[in-house]
Amino acid sequence: MVNRLQRVAIFGFVAYALLAAGAWVWVSHVSSPHIADSVRDVTPVQAGLVLGASPRNRNGDAPNAYFAYRIDAAAALYKAGKIQYLIVSGDRRDDGYDEPTAMRDALIAEGVPPDRIYRDAAGFHTRDSVARAHLLFGLSDAIVISQRFHAERAIFMARTHGLRFSGYAAQDVDAYFGVLTMARETFSRIVALVDAYTSDRAAKGKAITLGSDSPS
Repeated sequence: MVNRLQRVAIFGFVAYALLAAGAWVWVSHVSSPHIADSVRDVTPVQAGLVLGASPRNRNGDAPNAYFAYRIDAAAALYKAGKIQYLIVSGDRRDDGYDEPTAMRDALIAEGVPPDRIYRDAAGFHTRDSVARAHLLFGLSDAIVISQRFHAERAIFMARTHGLRFSGYAAQDVDAYFGVLTMARETFSRIVALVDAYTSDRAAKGKAITLGSDSPS
């Protein structure tokens, strides 16, 4: 016999599963048509927004494939003339952890000129990166560069606030890491759904004009 506590637990699980499925489908529905999988299918714009990732895996003992593939994708877009500038947006902390600088250095190693790369060290979350690209860098359209699942969420948040962001899907990683990431992404999409329709957007910092202001 199922007791009351078990019924509540079952109901909660089913409710969460339905919410998660709905959030996943809706985010993809809104954003997926605006993401290209091939460089030739990308419509040129002024700038690309590279979403942050650590250059090393969680254990710190190996390169992070998510990071490497995003850098490859961003460099490919620049070299193909699809973007003029890159904004690398991620987390930077006092302990020396610095995603934007790692991304900038990796892009330079791929042949992207330093004066074409702008760092945003306050991209603590995807929402922050999107908001700051618009509010501080003045972009109403940009190419979001990340793995498809991540780019979908960023574009969803941008487009629900009237921005014309599109995306380019970087290569994804193997199935093992994909399962772990997808589990986290499921929750993140629920948060994004709530956040996109309820939160005001704000960004602290000095406004930057690409091409006029020097990259920091």
